[in-house]
Amino acid sequence: MEASEAQYAEFEEKVKRTVYLDNLSPQVNESIVKQALDQFGNVKSVQFIPNYVESKNVPQCALIEMENPTEVNAIVSDIAQKPFMIGGMPRPVRARKAKMEMFDDRPVKPGRTIQFRWLEPNDPDFEVAKKLKELAKIHAVEAEYVLKKQLEDEEKLEKQHQESLKATHKKYKMIDSVIADGTTRQLARGYRLRVADD
Repeated sequence: MEASEAQYAEFEEKVKRTVYLDNLSPQVNESIVKQALDQFGNVKSVQFIPNYVESKNVPQCALIEMENPTEVNAIVSDIAQKPFMIGGMPRPVRARKAKMEMFDDRPVKPGRTIQFRWLEPNDPDFEVAKKLKELAKIHAVEAEYVLKKQLEDEEKLEKQHQESLKATHKKYKMIDSVIADGTTRQLARGYRLRVADD
């Protein structure tokens, strides 16, 4: 009994050191999350929460364990005030302190018992359960569609970002070549401007 109480107390401390992030990009992985949160302190572990309602099971939420609760408070406060950058792009990420129910590996609370039963068709709760099952199916279809659109939008955004970087790089190369071949000095003489020496 004492061992289970000690295990549960240890788990409660872990929950206090953990921050919950959602609205993550489906392309985000553990190293990206660690790199983004290292500015707040030491990231001890990253656990993505499985997405059971979508056929592709692409996690968009994560539990990140930090070194102490102060770092968790800093993350929650900072993300509430500023856009959260992942991979050079802002994301509508939300952060909040983790709760025990978010962990699928949580230990059983000492003294707690769980009861369950099968519902028969004549049970009054049977219709409610049936409606919930149908709603879960509808939600899964909607969520899959939203995920597909989000992935398409992110691919377009990434492509635009790459094209913009290439165009900027091309401009800088052109400016460097103009400076290197002496064209700027010729233009300066033509327009009677003074050019500072390097």
